[in-house]
Amino acid sequence: MAKTRFHLGWFVMKGYGPKGWRSGWGGSNPHSWVKPDLLVHLAKELERAAFDYVMIEDSNNVPYTYKGSHETYLRLGVDCPKLDPAVLAPFMMQATQRIGIITTLSTTEYNPFLLARLTNTLDHVSDGRAGWNLVTGSNDGGAQNFGHEKHFPHDERYEMADEFIDVVQKLWHSWDADAMVIDEEKEIFADPSKVHPIHHKGKYFSSRGPLSAPRSPQGHPVICQAGGSPRGRTFAARWAETIIAAAGSVDDMKKFRDEIRGKALEFGRNPDHIKVMFLIAPIIDVSMEAAQARKQARIAESESHIEFYLANMSRVTGIDFSKYDLDEKLPELTSNGHLSAAKGFSGRTPREIVRQGRALRDYDLVGTPDVVAAQLSEIMDAVGGDGFLVMDPDFTRRYITEIADGLTPALQKLGVVRTRYEHAMLRDNLRAF
Repeated sequence: MAKTRFHLGWFVMKGYGPKGWRSGWGGSNPHSWVKPDLLVHLAKELERAAFDYVMIEDSNNVPYTYKGSHETYLRLGVDCPKLDPAVLAPFMMQATQRIGIITTLSTTEYNPFLLARLTNTLDHVSDGRAGWNLVTGSNDGGAQNFGHEKHFPHDERYEMADEFIDVVQKLWHSWDADAMVIDEEKEIFADPSKVHPIHHKGKYFSSRGPLSAPRSPQGHPVICQAGGSPRGRTFAARWAETIIAAAGSVDDMKKFRDEIRGKALEFGRNPDHIKVMFLIAPIIDVSMEAAQARKQARIAESESHIEFYLANMSRVTGIDFSKYDLDEKLPELTSNGHLSAAKGFSGRTPREIVRQGRALRDYDLVGTPDVVAAQLSEIMDAVGGDGFLVMDPDFTRRYITEIADGLTPALQKLGVVRTRYEHAMLRDNLRAF
């Protein structure tokens, strides 16, 4: 019986914002959410479980898509408020030694030089454990905060991002790996011949360079991306080293991964250097009955707070879902926001979307640690490899413990995930298998 090894990561929903404030299991005073303690705790627990990385989601505005107002978003704490993940990341890095920390930074909200400098710094201070989740932005409210009436068209944002990352890559590598001489006797700090201006002048960006800091431990941070649309998948296959992926079934997972790997070959890349990580939200408990009860409680919670989830769907897609009947199937949807999410909602009722959440059509992922571990192993055998990104809608210390001390040991017992880190740096751990 096959046992495909795979990677584990954690997707921090709602970014550096309030966690579990309605659940009673947040583990801290809800008023202290601005402190890094809970997310530092997460990083330490997941490092103990030998996860590859923690990815911190982010968006840069108070949304107003649902009902044309920010009222629901602020009243219920839907995707706001959020603090800057690039400030949070060093706290998590300082408290750990091996786990990767990936921050979300937008190509439509940052200048290439500023982003290259920031991510280079994070890789230095973490000794090579930094990653950049490359997003192009999706919500017009965010664009308006940066002086634009609305976002550029969906596919043009990726065209801009292609040039953006080209500039960032040039800046990251504008110092040769051995440029830092630091010869006290000869009084040479850096070899000037090994530091190079990039003189980039393109359609969207220009930068003289070089970067104002030497090459970082990994050469450059690990690049993470979430390309779901056809254009996004092409972009991810060209640039990404790990990909955040959503899928409704095992067959969808396999098709997505196979497509990415095929496109990567067309770009002359080694597809084994791209780790596709599928989003999951398993429910773990001491018995099947207890886990199923938790599942029903989660469904009931979604029903009683359906406005919360509709508002989130509206923010992601830029479509106001308050205008649709809860129990009528949605028409074919398109979006200048998250196009793949909008298309995934098409033909389903809003209530159905909220109730199902991230559930798979062919696996429940609800049960004891051993049962869910066996399911995940079976799924990965069918998909062919790479891994899963765990996410928790409520983000509680209880759930962190259930994953780190329940599910992960069961997976380790099966021999499908690591028991210890093979390497010191994030990219090396991702490529270990």
